[in-house]
Amino acid sequence: MSQGKETIVLVLSMLITAGVAGGGYLYFSQQGKQVQSPSTPQSTTPVNSSNPPNNPVSGTSLNFETTLPNPSILSMDGSTTMVALVKDLRNAYSQINPNTPTTYGIPDRNPNGSSQGLKNLINDSVAIAATSRPLKPEEAETGIQLVPIAKDAIAVVIGINNPFKGGLTKDQVRDIYQGKITNWSEVGGPNLPIKVINRALSSGTREAFLDIVLAGQQFAPDSANFITWKQDETTAILRDLGDNGISYATTTQVEKQEIVRILPINGVAPTDIDSVKAGKYPISRSLFLAAKKTTSPVVKLFIEFALSPQGQQIVQNLGFISVQ
Repeated sequence: MSQGKETIVLVLSMLITAGVAGGGYLYFSQQGKQVQSPSTPQSTTPVNSSNPPNNPVSGTSLNFETTLPNPSILSMDGSTTMVALVKDLRNAYSQINPNTPTTYGIPDRNPNGSSQGLKNLINDSVAIAATSRPLKPEEAETGIQLVPIAKDAIAVVIGINNPFKGGLTKDQVRDIYQGKITNWSEVGGPNLPIKVINRALSSGTREAFLDIVLAGQQFAPDSANFITWKQDETTAILRDLGDNGISYATTTQVEKQEIVRILPINGVAPTDIDSVKAGKYPISRSLFLAAKKTTSPVVKLFIEFALSPQGQQIVQNLGFISVQ
């Protein structure tokens, strides 16, 4: 072959090679853009790089500094509303990261409510707090980041044998809990005193109810017909409603209970998920996972998992509303 022909063949070979390499680069760079979430900074120390979680939901920014070492046990505490949700997230997460066991509550399986869970996070007794209320100003000053992972409706309930068969307005619920309405006859029911059962001081649901329904005003003081429960629990409250009591709880905790009736508020039931999503049900809130902004990679990984499509499917399976 002449020298001129050899030169032409060499040039053509180089062009073809460059084209293939360029196409390959373009393909993989596009794939990387599809997998990588631009809004979520990556941990500098991957916990389990062979099984990374799915990307968090779009628009969620996790600004954690993952510079602390991973704990041998990922400990959590907090909301009783979120017991089933945290349990199912833990079970699914353990399939991704089996080398890091998790606990919820102190001791395990005994969560202490949103307020105590946040206190335990602040004093480093746990690495993650589950909370059904936003942070108070003094809590926000401690370097905590709050991440919403679900939405929830708060149901107002009465005993199944209560002769009151109607619904209430949000304003009527407020007046009942402020002691301005004290008899069922004042809201179209029978002549019976209303026994008001309020949740415990440690309850995140109580804090949310106070903010949403009472607009931060105070509850009526405790009396013979106004009781503040000492422990953050739901089942015992429901059993104590009788034929004239009223209380409230997260909807998923009461919608399958046969001993209560859920009251429509402003004509809307909290079990109507489409109405809750549309903002038509007036007593709803967000549920959060909280961690310190400077934390360990495994903490960020768990929160990312809760925000992933798999985690959000767990949210919906339990009757909560996805943040997607």
